[in-house]
Parts: sequence; structure tokens; C-alpha cells
Amino acid sequence: MHKYIIATIKDWNINQYNKSIYKKSKNWFLVTDTEKLTIGYVNSIKPKYIFFPHWSKKVDSKIINNYECVCFHETDVPYGRGGSPIQNLIIRNHKKTKITALKMTDKIDAGPIYLKKQLKLNGNAQQIYERASKKVYKMISIIVKNKIMPVAQKGKVVKFKRRKPEQSVLSKKTKSLNDLYNHIRMLDAKTYPTAFIKHGNLKIEFKKAKINKKTINASASIKIK
Repeated sequence: MHKYIIATIKDWNINQYNKSIYKKSKNWFLVTDTEKLTIGYVNSIKPKYIFFPHWSKKVDSKIINNYECVCFHETDVPYGRGGSPIQNLIIRNHKKTKITALKMTDKIDAGPIYLKKQLKLNGNAQQIYERASKKVYKMISIIVKNKIMPVAQKGKVVKFKRRKPEQSVLSKKTKSLNDLYNHIRMLDAKTYPTAFIKHGNLKIEFKKAKINKKTINASASIKIK
């Protein structure tokens, strides 16, 4: 009987695992600590696959080269390789994307592809992440059940850059309400730097944005710096 590891650090993926059939299986193992995923630990299990719904740390080459590691990226690769895929898509006014399951290699998001699934980009980032998580676990089941062989990526490579916390500030150069709305909602997720403005020694953060034809309504919190 094959064994499997799911490695993730995000609450929404951990919660989805706890709701899944894998939670009760002795053949599935959940890793939520980046320090725990060592070659020694992996060798003790000898998994058929290691799945990475979300992992923010570079994986040891010894693991990548000796085990079949599958990561998930919310773009239609090779378009959108790199960091902050959801945010980079929304800021470019994409309405939908694809979640790509690909074999992990030493090059970021460059490995061969197992399968892709459609993902809508409406709502805030947290809602999108939770929606994506449900699809990712379905993709995991498909890969395991059908023993899918990955195929090489085709097409023009477009790379995204990981966003920095200081980029969360609302720009004075914002040209439209839609751009402002997208900026707030794409950052509205747990563990992500929230959209904000500075006024003197005040930092005003915005969440839960809703847009109509003429205005945006959002929740604001104020911090004194």
C-alpha cells in the first residue's frame, strides 16, 4: 500500500485536509512545519507522492530528486510562474485562471504538468484561496487514482514577482474604482499584508470591500505608528 505526504502551512489547506478522507487514513501524513520536512523524515515514510498545496520554503533538492513532489500554482503555466499568483492576476484584471498541478523541480514552477482546473477570481483573496483549496484536494485524488504522468510545459514563459509588504499601500495614482477595489480584495486574506494608507502617524488598513457604480464600502482599522 502506497503512502503519501501533504505538506502545507496555510490554515485553509490544513482545514481541508482535516475534512478529507485522508485524515483517517494511516497511509497519509500531514506536515505543517517547514522544519519537519527533512530528507530523514521523508525517507522514514517513503511516500509515493508528496503534495504541496502551499509551501513557502525551498524544498531540499534531496527530496525533490528522490521523490515525486507535486506543487500547485494558481496560474495557467508557463504563464505566471513565480510569486503572488493570485495578486498578480487580479491586478492585471484577470477574471479567472487555472490551478496547475506540476512536478516540482529545482526551477520554480517550471516542471511538467499533471493537470489543470479552472478557478474563478471573484471575491476576496481569502475566498479565492479557500475555493482553490477544495479544488486542489480533488486534483490530488485524481492524480493518485489515475496515476497521471506529467507532460512538459508548452508556450511562452511569463514570470510574476512576489509582492512585498510595502506594495500593499494604496497608490495616489490609482485610476479607477475597480483598480482600488481589486487592490483591497486581492490582499484581503489571512497572513497577507493588508491594503493600507498612511496619514501622519496613522496606518489605516482596509478589508471586506464591496463595490457599486460610484463607491466602495470597506471595513477600516486604524493603528498608531
